[in-house]
Amino acid sequence: MKIRYALPLVVFVVLVGFLYEGLYRDPRLIPSPLINKPAPDFKLPTLADPQQTFSRNDMLGKVWVFNVWASWCVSCREEHPLLMAFSKAKIVPVYGMDYKDKGADAKEWLQQRGNPYVKVITDKDGRVGMDYGVYGVPETYLIDRKGIIRYKQIGPLTTDVIENKIIPMVKELRG
Repeated sequence: MKIRYALPLVVFVVLVGFLYEGLYRDPRLIPSPLINKPAPDFKLPTLADPQQTFSRNDMLGKVWVFNVWASWCVSCREEHPLLMAFSKAKIVPVYGMDYKDKGADAKEWLQQRGNPYVKVITDKDGRVGMDYGVYGVPETYLIDRKGIIRYKQIGPLTTDVIENKIIPMVKELRG
């Protein structure tokens, strides 16, 4: 009779423990299955000129940062001044992908706030974003010379992430 009541109680306690632990985890620290794997290839139109395209293969041989953003994204506004300063430091080229957005809105957003990107591509339907595992913007990737994703930041960049993770990794990847 005691086992009949003890088993559900044990299961309940274990579930509560998992839920409690989950409440205190930082979702930005979720490891990406794409780390140390080839970045998904794409060929998308540029924001400035939709007749021009840009692909991951255009960057082979270079270390670069790939930032996924949108004009409708509140967190992207928080991140943008840091991205501007990081880009101006010219440590590594920063490329942007405007995600599920209207081109006119994205152009206006960059005109008002400044454009930290070497080039911006547009992913209107979100297919490339899905290939990269984007489930919220902003997200930022550090990609090496061979096209391998070495780092992924979920959520806005911070000074700490730039100074203590991205810059040291860029220096290491450049060897």
